[in-house]
Amino acid sequence: MKTPLYENHVALGARMAPFGGWDMPIQYEGILAEHEATRKTCGLFDICHMGEFELRGPTAEADLERLLTQSIASIAVGQCKYGFLLNDEGGVLDDLTCYRLANDHFMLVVNAATCAADASWISARLSRETEFHDISSWTGKLDIQGPTSRTALEDALEMPLPDLKYFHFARIPALGHSCLLSRTGYTGEWGYEIYLPMEATQALWELLLGKGAMKPIGLGARDTLRLEVGYPLYGHELSVERTPVAAFGKNFISLEKDFIGRPAVEHELRKGAAERLVGLNLTTKRAARAGDPIMLDDRQVGVVTSGSLAPSLGHAVAIAYVAREVAESPAPLEIAVKGGRLSATITPLPFYRQGTVRGKNRPA
Repeated sequence: MKTPLYENHVALGARMAPFGGWDMPIQYEGILAEHEATRKTCGLFDICHMGEFELRGPTAEADLERLLTQSIASIAVGQCKYGFLLNDEGGVLDDLTCYRLANDHFMLVVNAATCAADASWISARLSRETEFHDISSWTGKLDIQGPTSRTALEDALEMPLPDLKYFHFARIPALGHSCLLSRTGYTGEWGYEIYLPMEATQALWELLLGKGAMKPIGLGARDTLRLEVGYPLYGHELSVERTPVAAFGKNFISLEKDFIGRPAVEHELRKGAAERLVGLNLTTKRAARAGDPIMLDDRQVGVVTSGSLAPSLGHAVAIAYVAREVAESPAPLEIAVKGGRLSATITPLPFYRQGTVRGKNRPA
């Protein structure tokens, strides 16, 4: 599948590759340059491949409470929350964000690769009074990320933006459309997501690049940016093979309610997860990759889920699941890679701590 911006990406010289069933731009100028642009100024991302669902009706809140791990009742109108969709065994079907558009009206933003399966799972478990609509095919999404993103977006749209708290949203006009503007982000920097009709996406993309003092950013830099701040990627850190407990403990899980998968989650919380998700600092620029074994002497004690050079830090980092006893009593580790081993040290996440995501984003 192709987003409405496919021809724009090709015209900009992007290297395209499959991702989640979509032809997506991996890089334009280069991953390092695009990473730096997002950290220092502002980058523009095509995220039209993501999925969006609408749920509304008098039973929508109760259905979502049962389906998702986060507390839905505590979400105010204009607010959104991150959490998980689990199967009966507590395995993570997807990680997603729930937006409360009105008292009885919600939007879920889900991953591209899991969109169809999520829609089937959710719609089969709703009350008769809850309306469900997969609006992915007519919803476009552009992300603007970086410390100058507010100024750049205001200049491009020629209007002041609302003062949004983190994980809040509001409606704004753009190109004659009512668009949803939110602040969730995936880079660790101040930024916005704009949801708008799919047919208007190309015009907004061209306006922002032409007037917005921002660079186009591919999925390659998006991955290094999220890795530096320790954000998970579905299919790597999160999967149906594990509950979310090993990665996040009780975070993003409300035990004040019942939800699908809760017994398995509670069981793992009581006994303690056998593995823990940890950050690993490497002493070299050579990166480990997903699937590389973590070794303590001659014993495998874990596996890498994501690894890359961290451009902002000047050395490689990785995220990995390791045995609980190793996580609790850190020891010098090695990662087995083709041609040898790389020294690694467990370190608290995030790796990069200078991000502007929670700042005031006002020019000095």
